[in-house]
Amino acid sequence: MLRCRSPIGKVEIENVWVYPIKLRASQNIRAASSGFECPKIINSDRSIFKKMAQNHKSTVIITGASSGVGLYGAKALADKGWHVVMACRDVVKAGDAAQDLDIPQGSFSIMHIDLGDLESVRRFAREFKASGRPLDALVCNAAIYMPLIKAPLRTQEGYELTMTTNHLGHFLLCNLMMENMKPSYYNDPRIVILGTVTHNPDELGGKIPPRPDLGNFEGFEAGFKDPVSMADGKQFEPVKAYKDSKVCNVLTMRELHRRFHESTGIHFTSLYPGCVADTPLFRNHYPLFQKLFPLFQKNITGGYVSQELAGERLAMVVADPEYKQSGAYWSWGNRQKKDGKSFVQKVSPQARDDEKGERMWDLSARLVGLSDQASMGAASAGRSA
Repeated sequence: MLRCRSPIGKVEIENVWVYPIKLRASQNIRAASSGFECPKIINSDRSIFKKMAQNHKSTVIITGASSGVGLYGAKALADKGWHVVMACRDVVKAGDAAQDLDIPQGSFSIMHIDLGDLESVRRFAREFKASGRPLDALVCNAAIYMPLIKAPLRTQEGYELTMTTNHLGHFLLCNLMMENMKPSYYNDPRIVILGTVTHNPDELGGKIPPRPDLGNFEGFEAGFKDPVSMADGKQFEPVKAYKDSKVCNVLTMRELHRRFHESTGIHFTSLYPGCVADTPLFRNHYPLFQKLFPLFQKNITGGYVSQELAGERLAMVVADPEYKQSGAYWSWGNRQKKDGKSFVQKVSPQARDDEKGERMWDLSARLVGLSDQASMGAASAGRSA
């Protein structure tokens, strides 16, 4: 631990922001990387961490942990004895949320990340590595959904924002964080990517238009910059942009499994926890939709799942031994039943297309500035150290 001076006094940090008790958003405190002045962490004696591994507290990174499934997943994992790194764009909001949900002090820390900014993703990976904390699990949960916008929003790189935040940012993060998941520290590392029923037109929830269609990744091939805004290179449609990004999430999980599971021992999975109809993901939808959609899922379809239950299911896939199955897409079905059991669900035709997965990987690596060989080398080197 380091004791560093912040705008609010002294707090203990591990190159991350530990949320102080009773600090509220009105104080406008910035994240550790910009608000704290701390000495650089240098520790080349890896044997120290090997000794710590015998009794170390399992650590998970959860993106988008300031609300919704990510927040309740953080709570559930903290209750299981994990240390949760809440990787969020708004660190003050994350701290307030953790405090409101009574996540115990000392069981979480907060790091800034903006998945719509690829340089922010790289900075996050550098800062986590510098902290020296080993990593047991990474949860790619954060997502944006903006169904009402008429024109695409762009990132610093010039890419369409929804695909960048939901897919490209997480694609880069997975590749950068694998080297932190070393077998000398723990035996069951996992990377979990959140899925959705809307990625799959074979399911009732995925039949509502517009349906996802990645085409042949013409948009990625063209560089994904203005005027290109969709993976298939066609006209911008905000709902389809979200669904396309979620197909890419499942393709990413399957490609990670195919490329890295055997050589690294990391288990790569996805899950659909059920329809979390009152999730803040819908905050950019019509107010009437936000009011009626939960009622529809509760009383008509029977698909409604609370944020708390979805968070508990996420924690199960991260931590429980029965979910140690790489390449699996876990689901509890579209109609929720009391004491319903999870099962491995067949993903959509696009998401199980291996040729499409390879093309997605190659073009995504190009867009985020990674070569296939470099990312594979980083992961292999991380596991053999």
